[in-house]
Amino acid sequence: MKNDKRHNIWITLIYKMPSLFFGYLLYAVAILLTLYSKLGMSPWDVFHMGIVNHSILSLGEASEVVGFCIIILSIFLGVTPGIGSILNMIFIGLFVDLINKTGIIKTPENLIYRIVMLVLAIIVMGLATYFYLRVELGAGPRDGLMEGLVRKLNKPVWFIRGTIEVTALIIGFVLGGPVGIGTLLLALLIGPSVQFAFKIGKYDSKKAKHIDLIDLYRGIIGLKNAEIRKN
Repeated sequence: MKNDKRHNIWITLIYKMPSLFFGYLLYAVAILLTLYSKLGMSPWDVFHMGIVNHSILSLGEASEVVGFCIIILSIFLGVTPGIGSILNMIFIGLFVDLINKTGIIKTPENLIYRIVMLVLAIIVMGLATYFYLRVELGAGPRDGLMEGLVRKLNKPVWFIRGTIEVTALIIGFVLGGPVGIGTLLLALLIGPSVQFAFKIGKYDSKKAKHIDLIDLYRGIIGLKNAEIRKN
């Protein structure tokens, strides 16, 4: 019985992977849509592009490096990442670079088409967030940082989230990252886009219980120890 339960844990994780990776793929597409719209990117991606401008890193690699540093910082702030957090850090950046290398997404000459790209990116980001959060395997690294600072500083979420993104935006702008009207629209509309996707998918973020790495480890080891004692 215990062996069956442990087996079921891995089956459940495997079952969640398609939604998780589909969300990462969609988010990578959305990032590239904002990049090639030439209308501005989200605050974090402005920061990533600023790093690209002053390093040998690609956009995806810059995202991965920043994500790794944020996860380490979040751990020190008392936030334990989940499998989804680690995979988020790795695969969104990987998908960004893989898709970008195909050259399939390009900048249209017509301004109307570029605006359409930006609006589409906002919609896709909302859907992507739904698909990778609905499996409850951990939020992205940047959300973990926000959660850790909220606990540590005892400040409202909106204040911490705003401060983090404004800081990333300012540093990215100084480093030459692409800031434009799209940056403002992304800052204003990503929240509603995510909320709309949650509503359509009937996902309640307040009731969600994400499994972090410690929870997963305890679950697997607990079943294994119980099996050993039984034998």
